[in-house]
Amino acid sequence: MVFVIGGNGGNAAAHAIAEECEASGVVCSVVGVPKSIDNDILLVDRCFGCETAVEEAQRALLAAKVEASSAHHGIGLVKLMGRQSGFIAMQASMASGVVDVCLIPEIQFDLQKLNEYVAKVIERKGHCVVCLAEGAGQNVVKGASKGGTDASGNPILADIGPIVKDSLKDYLKGNCDIKYIDPTYMIRAIPTTTNDRVYCKVLGQGAVHGAFAGYTDITVGLVNTHYVYMPIQTIIQAPRRVNPTGRRWNRLVSAIGQPNFS
Repeated sequence: MVFVIGGNGGNAAAHAIAEECEASGVVCSVVGVPKSIDNDILLVDRCFGCETAVEEAQRALLAAKVEASSAHHGIGLVKLMGRQSGFIAMQASMASGVVDVCLIPEIQFDLQKLNEYVAKVIERKGHCVVCLAEGAGQNVVKGASKGGTDASGNPILADIGPIVKDSLKDYLKGNCDIKYIDPTYMIRAIPTTTNDRVYCKVLGQGAVHGAFAGYTDITVGLVNTHYVYMPIQTIIQAPRRVNPTGRRWNRLVSAIGQPNFS
């Protein structure tokens, strides 16, 4: 029995191991357990770790609010995890209740329009909080990234945070105080929430039961509130992404009054 805990890359590796075992005549149950802090595994309702990440991410946003509102023309710019999917940024923005702008990979934006809107927010309330997923804005940083993918198959991204920070500073002609916060390692290293801990154990038990039942090349996950087994090939076809026309995203932009920056 082989158990592989990971995201799309880890599950792709599990699928390759299962195929190699079958081709070599090795009797082995290979079972994947979906683990992606970005919550970007296809079909799965949620991955363990995402709720913990959102909980800690909103603390960073609340800190950015305090810093921004304590400064003259303050801007709190927080870069959160989310290479191809903006679930952490979207949910943390909604939960914190302090974000004025949320930028995610699924929706392209124009830097000029973003700068103009942030300036209007500062003029209206004196400060602005911007939440930025790490994979957002790759359309505006062409040439700043080497492109391609890393060893796990993830796209190699340009660092959008400093680019947005410099763009805002230039547009506002330095008449602003930008607090740039990247809490990535704090989020990765904290103890899990109770829900994530329980969910992790349920998935682990399900994986073991599946292996003892003789299944192979499968992953276990929560789909439409039910714990199920799925062929690994099914979930590694593409990343799960925020639906730009879906209720959750539009609930957020309606709540914070965010316009279209594309």
